[in-house]
Amino acid sequence: MEDGYVKTYIEGFDDKLHGGIPVGSVVLLVGQPGTMKSSVAFNVLFNSALEKGIKGLYVTLEQSSKSLAKHMTSMGMDPEQVRDKIEIIDIGLIRKKLTQLQEQSWMQVFKMYAKNLKETSDYQLLVIDSLPVLNVLAKFHNPREELFHLFEWLRDLNVTTIMITEMTPDTAKFAEYGEDFLADGLIYLRMAEIGDTNIQRQIRCVKMRSVNHNGDYHSLLFDHGQFKATKAISNTRG
Repeated sequence: MEDGYVKTYIEGFDDKLHGGIPVGSVVLLVGQPGTMKSSVAFNVLFNSALEKGIKGLYVTLEQSSKSLAKHMTSMGMDPEQVRDKIEIIDIGLIRKKLTQLQEQSWMQVFKMYAKNLKETSDYQLLVIDSLPVLNVLAKFHNPREELFHLFEWLRDLNVTTIMITEMTPDTAKFAEYGEDFLADGLIYLRMAEIGDTNIQRQIRCVKMRSVNHNGDYHSLLFDHGQFKATKAISNTRG
């Protein structure tokens, strides 16, 4: 952590946030399929561990931990390099394997593991992949109220949280149940049409409490294991 901020390790983007994400924030990372949400989130954990020795926890609810590790390794972020700093847990697999947990809800299992690992390893960064899947698995009866309590629980955990949220292609809403209002920050990833034939991946900080951030769109590039944010190409549609 530098001066109370968690760096995103996206070259050119942390400057737009005046240093990064404020420590202790709950931030939504929102985008449609194919916008590299998981990769951007893991990039924060991986480089924080590699550069600063900061411990992190990645909770996957849909993709297996093995599949996630394989994908990140292919992008130059091998979890084995930081295995003493980052833990990847597959809540579904844990709940399935441990018979004593099968009677507990998905939310109970998630909270139990997140809290226990906080007490044993004192991780500082948490990624939840993803919030919509957690909503479905937890079978919220009153999503707005239960999400409010979840966000407060995460803040009480004293970690910086990145919650991945999927947008459907046919909607402009960032969140279904007002999560964007509950969150301290919102970073939006999109695939923008450039002219008639080209597509550009872009990133924008829509919201970040306590930060005088730049809210413009920036091109999001990935080259040789490094994310970069540069001036967005004009003539954008979408």
